[in-house]
Amino acid sequence: MGIPAEYSILLITFLIIAILLILKRVFRSTLKPVNYRKARESITAYLYLLPAFVVLSIFIFWPVFYSFFLSFFKWDFQTQGNPIFIGFDNYTRLFKLDNPIEMSFDVAFFNTLLIVMVFIFLMHFLLDMKKIQNKKYKNAIKYGSFIGIAGLILTSFYSTFGIIASIILLVIYTVLLAKRFILKSPDKLMARLFIFVSVFIFAKLIGVNEIFAYISQAKQEADFVKALWNTAYYVILSTPITIFFALIIALLLNNQIKGKTFFRTIYFIPFVTSVVAVSLVWQWIFNDNGLLNYILSMFGIDRILWLKDEAYTIPTIAIISIWKLVGYYSVIFLSGLQNIDRSYYEAAEVDGASFTQKFKFITWPLLSPTTFFILIVSMINAFKVFSEIFVLYSGMPGPYNNSGLTVVYYIYDKFYSQQRMGQASAAAYVLFGVILLFTFIQLRTGNRRVHYDS
Repeated sequence: MGIPAEYSILLITFLIIAILLILKRVFRSTLKPVNYRKARESITAYLYLLPAFVVLSIFIFWPVFYSFFLSFFKWDFQTQGNPIFIGFDNYTRLFKLDNPIEMSFDVAFFNTLLIVMVFIFLMHFLLDMKKIQNKKYKNAIKYGSFIGIAGLILTSFYSTFGIIASIILLVIYTVLLAKRFILKSPDKLMARLFIFVSVFIFAKLIGVNEIFAYISQAKQEADFVKALWNTAYYVILSTPITIFFALIIALLLNNQIKGKTFFRTIYFIPFVTSVVAVSLVWQWIFNDNGLLNYILSMFGIDRILWLKDEAYTIPTIAIISIWKLVGYYSVIFLSGLQNIDRSYYEAAEVDGASFTQKFKFITWPLLSPTTFFILIVSMINAFKVFSEIFVLYSGMPGPYNNSGLTVVYYIYDKFYSQQRMGQASAAAYVLFGVILLFTFIQLRTGNRRVHYDS
């Protein structure tokens, strides 16, 4: 019978303490007084850090590393005593369909290549646009890019959209590429765009309908894909709206108004209130005969089944999240606004700048570090949504058809309800990879647009 992990960590800790104390005695007899004093201070510092290290190891480090180890094993209720190593099978099962779509190798290859090229193009688009100084040149790339992506999306509904978009892209990027060689522009953006368009048009000849067919079918058959879809929908819906309203509230509170402290407290209260209590109150508000439908009826709007219609599941959760977090982020925005030197605004007023001009050229650039921080934190928090769904729908992932199933809820269901620890661990690390990827993209793109000088 093996030693439990917690006892192993404690045993290792005692061994470290013993080794440090032995080293302290050895250094006393072998080192010079000056060097011994430095070594003693270092050993004493490590001894004081050990209790915190033990707590972090038991509750954070060990579960993180052990869950990664567990994701490669079949460990459920039947195999608790003897986990079976299955490699990446837990990861592949997350995306496996009951009835896979029949697709030839060349179609699958070029459709996958098209998706990869779209993401590569978007990355270069975000990273290189600031290098282009010509406004007409930049607008042509923006509008052409929008047409291309729109054509890629709309072609699943009507193939002519894709053909028209391909022709427009071919004309725009051919002209821009020729202009690049004529002007001998140093940037490589046009070459990247030309590669993207070439692959785009070639892949369009084969067809991309299978991509949308897979997504549509996967949402119905693969619960994890459905969870990813719902989570992405929630992140896209809640994050920008939360940041927008938080900034508006912070701008209002930054003015010289009466009762500023009172309003600041009122806006912050939802953040410190229990999620369970908040969700129960909103459950009553969203009821078929609740307060929200009563208010809508006063304006002649028909009753909306907020808690029973799957189309409103994610928006309902987003409303609760926005209401809860907007006060917290507005306080952070307010602290950023108050750190901006007033002399900038005074100089702008002397020059006759309007409120919009002051916000565009002073407030927004100097507030970019705060906005950057809030954007990353709010996105990570949005990916981890769980409590609101669990309480609002009484432990179920939405009213029906898993309309409220998110990745964290999927992990919870696999681990606690179905006792499939291996699959739950694999799903957790996929979520970790997604959050890490989006955070990395934000760091790479945001650092170039953040102004830390105030």
